[in-house]
Order: sequence, then C-alpha cells, then structure tokens
Amino acid sequence: MLTAAVDRTPTDLYPSVIAAARRGDRKAFEALVTHVDRQMRSLAWRLLGDRQAMDDVLQTAYLKALRGIRDFRGEAAIGSWFYRIVYNACVDEIGRERRTTLLPLDEAGDVADGGPDAIDGLAGRAALAAALSELPLEQRAAVVLVDQEGYDYRSAAEVLGVPVGTLGSRLAHARAALRTALAAGRAEEER
Repeated sequence: MLTAAVDRTPTDLYPSVIAAARRGDRKAFEALVTHVDRQMRSLAWRLLGDRQAMDDVLQTAYLKALRGIRDFRGEAAIGSWFYRIVYNACVDEIGRERRTTLLPLDEAGDVADGGPDAIDGLAGRAALAAALSELPLEQRAAVVLVDQEGYDYRSAAEVLGVPVGTLGSRLAHARAALRTALAAGRAEEER
C-alpha cells in the first residue's frame, strides 16, 4: 500500500499572495503555481502515466486556473482548488485518449546498491504501479489523493466532487483490488 504523507499536501500561501493573484498579479499567480506544481505533477503522472500527456494536461490546467483565479472564493484551500482543476483536466485527457499506460520500469527509480533488497523494492514499486494503473480512474484518483498525498477523506471527496461515503467506497474497492493484484503477483513469482 502507499504510505500516507500528510506533511506533503500543499499548504496555503499567505492570503495576500492569493489575493494578489485574484487581482491579476502574474507574479503572484506564478508563486501559486510554483507552490503546488510538485503535487500537481504527481497527481497527473499517477493518473496518466505518460510524461507528455502530464505536461500537456498541466499546461491546460494552469491556463484554466489563470483564467479562473479571479473567481476563486477561498471556500477550499488553494491546493484543493488546483487539485480539482488538474483532476478534471486528467479526466478530460483520459476520455479523449482512452488509454492506460503502465509506469515504465526505468522511471520507477534507481537501485541504490544493486543488492537483492533494492531489486525487491524496485520490483515491488513496479508491481504497485502496474496494479494502480489497472484501477478505474475514480479509484486510482482516490488512492493517490488519500494514500499518497495525505488528504483526509473530506478534502479528497471535495477535490473529486463526490460525497465522503462515495470516496470511502472507492478507496475500499481500490485497496481490495490492489491487495488482490499484489498477492497474485507474489504468488506468480513464487512458482
């Protein structure tokens, strides 16, 4: 399972930066994008699995955010607002392309010492990435937001535009599917 990273969620910037961005200050908007970019890239990568598609979606999403920042009411955190825009852009991209791509093994990270533990860890990450990519988009997004990005259920449900109970159901189904896929992969390896 992915480990929760509560401290990795984008926290809000000073209200004055958000207010300046809402007034049309490009530098303030750039500060907002810089503040949330790593998390948005992570979300887009996990949902799309393709670097070119990720870059295209982020460019589109940031342009939508720039056009819509004046309408940001502050009812949600600025990070949640960006997550929602990026999530919707990813859904649009997947709908257009109807594709699912596995995380390439060479993108999973370097093996630290080449020893058996490092290879097992790399294989485990690749298996998890493959299992995650097989989940329906709605379940994959729920897992990424809650288990990787550390969002609480209420905030993740808000980003995805669903009731908290629906988010909980998606997570339960996704986690069960991940456990099954990972257990099947381990059983296959033991043969």
